[in-house]
Amino acid sequence: MGLIAGTFYIFSCGVMPGLARSDDRVFIEVMQNTNDAFNNPVFFASFFGALIFTAVSAWQLRGTGSYRWVLAALVLYLITFVITSAVNVPLNDELADAGDPAKIADPAAVRDTFEDPWLAWNAVRALLSTIAIGLLARALVLRGRDNRARQSAYLAPAAGSSASR
Repeated sequence: MGLIAGTFYIFSCGVMPGLARSDDRVFIEVMQNTNDAFNNPVFFASFFGALIFTAVSAWQLRGTGSYRWVLAALVLYLITFVITSAVNVPLNDELADAGDPAKIADPAAVRDTFEDPWLAWNAVRALLSTIAIGLLARALVLRGRDNRARQSAYLAPAAGSSASR
């Protein structure tokens, strides 16, 4: 989850503001190349792994105090996943379908169609996945408290011999 939230975050606060300074053809070419570079097993493992591992965690924590926090994180990341699949990826595909930036008749129109919606929805993805990390952190804290509360008397520090005290 952290890897994906960080990916969306760095695009919002670094990559896209940097690209905003570029002319239209450079913007299109760099985004086409970047989108193509993201089609790799390492990114897909992170992108799908955040969903799968959060879902597995929610399943395993049913009936605990951590469950609702992990479930909330899962819901937020599921929304993020849907936004990515339904909005950002189709925008990326449209940009790729525009073709060679050097041959695009009106690169400003292509960029205008892509840039603002992509930025807005990426900011939503960054926010939702970052909140999901906070929810998972809260679940982890609660799980740790639950585990300490269930610690057996045998393992408690006072249970040792007087020689070990």
